[in-house]
Amino acid sequence: MNELIKKLTEDFSGYLKDESRTVGWADSISFPKNEQETRDILAKLAKTKTKITIQGSRTGLAAGAVPFGGHVMNLGKMNHVLGMRRGKNLFYVTVQPGVVLSQLKKDIEEKRFRMEGWNADSIAAANDFADCGEYFFPTDPTESSACIGGIVACNASGARSYLYKSARGHISALRLALWDGSMLALRRGEIFAAGRELALTKEDGGTLTIKLPLFKMPDAKNASGYYVHDDMDAVDLIIGSDGTLGVLTEIELKLLPLPAVIWGVSSFFTSEADAVSFVEALRTKLDKVAAIEYFDSGAINILRGQKQSSAAFAQLPEVPQGVGCCVYTEIHCEDEETALKRLCSIGREASLAGGDEKNTWVARNARDQESLQFFRHAVPESVNMFIDERKKKDPVITKLGADMSVPLERLSEVMEEYRSGLAEYNLDSAVWGHIGDSHLHVNILPRDGEDFKKGKELFSKWAHTVSQMGGSVSAEHGVGKIKASFLEFMYGHKHVMEMAETKRCFDPYFIFGCGNLFPADILAEEEKR
Repeated sequence: MNELIKKLTEDFSGYLKDESRTVGWADSISFPKNEQETRDILAKLAKTKTKITIQGSRTGLAAGAVPFGGHVMNLGKMNHVLGMRRGKNLFYVTVQPGVVLSQLKKDIEEKRFRMEGWNADSIAAANDFADCGEYFFPTDPTESSACIGGIVACNASGARSYLYKSARGHISALRLALWDGSMLALRRGEIFAAGRELALTKEDGGTLTIKLPLFKMPDAKNASGYYVHDDMDAVDLIIGSDGTLGVLTEIELKLLPLPAVIWGVSSFFTSEADAVSFVEALRTKLDKVAAIEYFDSGAINILRGQKQSSAAFAQLPEVPQGVGCCVYTEIHCEDEETALKRLCSIGREASLAGGDEKNTWVARNARDQESLQFFRHAVPESVNMFIDERKKKDPVITKLGADMSVPLERLSEVMEEYRSGLAEYNLDSAVWGHIGDSHLHVNILPRDGEDFKKGKELFSKWAHTVSQMGGSVSAEHGVGKIKASFLEFMYGHKHVMEMAETKRCFDPYFIFGCGNLFPADILAEEEKR
């Protein structure tokens, strides 16, 4: 056991931070390789009520993987595909939480899995899978180095969420190790709440009776707080719980048939209003649309600068001059005839909204699609590099990125809130994201400590406004530690306390998460009880 739990020395300092650029602290660290090691570590730490922060690839943007004391449990070595089964016209794959998304995508595309330890049924399903058409896992977060456990923990979604929604709908079963090492096995469709009360039976025969919070979730894309509604499936409570209820040890994912035709279209506009008009037309007039993404002038200008100054970005497409923003549309169709009709419709709607068909990029082959994906992924990467450079001049600076969403009909209104706030506070920014879902990532680029302070103040103001609009303070990245205080804007103190009571049913000592989901003052109040 002592070999599993190590002192967190300088050699492990990289495990004290994630992509939020927040840095924490901890006393010890572990790297379990399987479920039994995970359970042994939990049982050991439970004896001393040691706080635990669960990590995967540390690609998160909300500091959910950053420890604030206690122990770090990194699941990166739990990185094996454990099996496969076949359903009606579908396949399901079971993975450990540390499996990296990019590797899983490659395994699925090539239909090659390391099958050591698989049972006969899984091997038979894999053989069937090899003889069938192409399949894919539709959840598509920007960072493909994310691990599956992290994707489940924050209910990630990504660009294709406009059609395929978040990861939640593609997770069919999971295993969860609780604070004391006991286990829960949950499969979608088997256990439901009675109203807002959920009864669960552990594998050792023990029972959990959970009073679910009474709040109503927003009518918008949402990954803030626990997912709850009347008579809900038990699986859904764990998905998006930000690593606060236990440690995922196995996850079963649903794979879908890959569309025969996937094309991407980048349409450029001179004004934000024109882009919004185009997006609203796409929503109402077109189907087969998998993604509707947005890049404002700030994001485009950063990419122009990167293309000129860095060889790593030399392959970026040349953005037309005189444009103010871009909308990327991806269509998934069963044949080229249907895709051509959708392509013509997109061109027509772009022209009606003020776009220029001559300045339109169309990707109809793998090479062009890779180029447009590089364009999309280069924006957040470039912003991180930009912030790292500014941080050298003023160490207080860190990344400031919003992940808020509103109901679809409030898109124009919230974009105006963003623009007016940035102008009022005189802040540099880059805005991109999933505009089809009325979910944009506003990234403030502080020039100094004063800008950083103003940016945090503005985010708090936006969180309050978005909540009043019926939106969410976190649409896909989870709450983590950075946005915990925003939960009260959404749900109020009473309902945040109800979330704390739900957490206590799973974890009576509050050892998981080190404050994830809950504002620090509420956590302190709970720990006094």
